[in-house]
Amino acid sequence: MAQSEHPRIGWIGAGRMGLQLATRLVEAGHDVAIYNRTKAKTAPLVERGGTAVDSPADLADRDVVFSIVSASKDLLDITTGDGGVLTAEAAPSLLIDCSTVSVAASAEVRAAAAKRGCEFLAAPVSGNPKVVSAGLMTMAVSGPDAAFEDAKPLLELLGRGVTHVGPGETARLVKICHNVFLGVVLQSLSEITVLAEKGGTNRAAFLEFLNNSVMGSIFTRYKSPALVNLDFTPTFTMPLLQKDFDLGLAAARELEAPMPVASAAAALVASAVGAGHRTEDMATLLLEQARRAGLELTSEDVEVDDGLGT
Repeated sequence: MAQSEHPRIGWIGAGRMGLQLATRLVEAGHDVAIYNRTKAKTAPLVERGGTAVDSPADLADRDVVFSIVSASKDLLDITTGDGGVLTAEAAPSLLIDCSTVSVAASAEVRAAAAKRGCEFLAAPVSGNPKVVSAGLMTMAVSGPDAAFEDAKPLLELLGRGVTHVGPGETARLVKICHNVFLGVVLQSLSEITVLAEKGGTNRAAFLEFLNNSVMGSIFTRYKSPALVNLDFTPTFTMPLLQKDFDLGLAAARELEAPMPVASAAAALVASAVGAGHRTEDMATLLLEQARRAGLELTSEDVEVDDGLGT
């Protein structure tokens, strides 16, 4: 990576998360050029001072290139596919991928980057656009120690917690473990919330109590408005959660690490997807749990603090 306080940055992916993350770098004074398959989605960043380009290869002369895409195939396409950032005459000094993808795809990109003299960090992020905006995004990073130390000042601009978790593709498994736990917690939270309501306590009161107890967390507080007011505007959809459960359970089988609770939660997530909950937020697990309990939910229509200061 170029030894500069303000390396020239390329960014691939202007979805809800990518746009928020790239904006933090622009607002910190960095020169950021961005590529997205649908170019119109880059407009908000361009309005803040970024530059839009026509292909990932147009970012190859940048010092550092970040990427955040939806799936393993997308990562391969934007790096080694036609017009990929690793296919141009030049190559960036450092490639940092913030996506949640498979270990195999990550290792393939790492090998391709090495052939071009480009360091590679796997750096999947944890959070959603609102969490990023609040500065609470966390990130697990794996790859060479020296590359991590070089990139750390940039990574710390993106959120509050940046942890180097090991070599190679270690961060991929760490992120999958995180998301599996997230799904297990949300299913459990849905179960106890339905139990409390069926016993006579409204959801707002129960979750206020829970969030102020030792069992409360940033996550339980953040999800409380959705559970109380049944606002399932998507931040992370059920099919995405199902994908991460599949990856986590596949890793568990390979490493011979039984996960009986996660397996049960995965079946309930799959059932929710089968019931048609595909475009709403994963908090719709609450609706499925209420249905199984014979409870018809309505919005409590009260203001609930999400803990993010927004």
